[in-house]
Amino acid sequence: MKGLAPLFLGIFGTLAFSWVGLTVIPNWQIGHLNPQTDEEGTDIYPMPQSGMVARGGRVYAANGCIYCHSQQVRADYAAADIERKWGDRRSAPRDYIFERPVFLGKMRMGQDLSNIGARAPTEQENAPPTGAASPAASPAAPSGAPARPGPKAPPTSPSPAAAANATPAASPSSAAGVPWPVQTSGEPPMYSAAWHHVHLYSPRSINVDSDMPSYRFLYQTRRITDAASVDALQLTGSDAPPKGWEVVPTFDAECLVAYLMSLNQSHPLKEVRSAAPAAPAQSPAAPSTSPAPAK
Repeated sequence: MKGLAPLFLGIFGTLAFSWVGLTVIPNWQIGHLNPQTDEEGTDIYPMPQSGMVARGGRVYAANGCIYCHSQQVRADYAAADIERKWGDRRSAPRDYIFERPVFLGKMRMGQDLSNIGARAPTEQENAPPTGAASPAASPAAPSGAPARPGPKAPPTSPSPAAAANATPAASPSSAAGVPWPVQTSGEPPMYSAAWHHVHLYSPRSINVDSDMPSYRFLYQTRRITDAASVDALQLTGSDAPPKGWEVVPTFDAECLVAYLMSLNQSHPLKEVRSAAPAAPAQSPAAPSTSPAPAK
């Protein structure tokens, strides 16, 4: 019985040190982080979530999106997330201070969604597509949800309206060994709100090899009584509703898309080094910038 007290103290000390190291110290280090602001207090990051975005996060979790998508860009020394253009920097604790719970994820059947909102077009994101569908669609990626696009040039010159709706081309390094899908004619601008709705309703209309399930129960098929709704999905082929009917998103679908488009960790943080943009290569035949010697 003489060794009982040291044994008890040893077990208690082990548990106490583990609790302090895993709970107390991390909470002391990052448990009271505040948003980052500039000197004028105008550039604040991150901002609190709206009620619609918070509800969309609950819809995201309830439908199992957390099992196939992560929301953490790993550092370049640990993974190729930055090389895949999933972000310009690694994720940091400050990115998540307003998220309850945090959907870091532990598996990637599809791409990481930390910056999916940063890929949305800045203008006319809900504009209807122009032009007819391409007769031969390019092959899509075998993964679930798509990532940064690499647009395919159409066979003919696009109209000015089509050029306004086109998604800007990504750099060749965005493919980095991963076959991304491309923007095809007849589809909404990639990563716009309209694109997300079509992708949720019929993932294989965007990516024929997608493993993502269809979330058609988040949408309502209804008869057009007066005029077509501006929120009606732009569906083609077998997904299109019968004539005189339309498919519109429910409130939960709108909240889910609002949540996806709010995911944006592209803001620079002081404590995290962002990936430096590649310097343009100078042509060997380029003239020297030094002045010529006077004659």
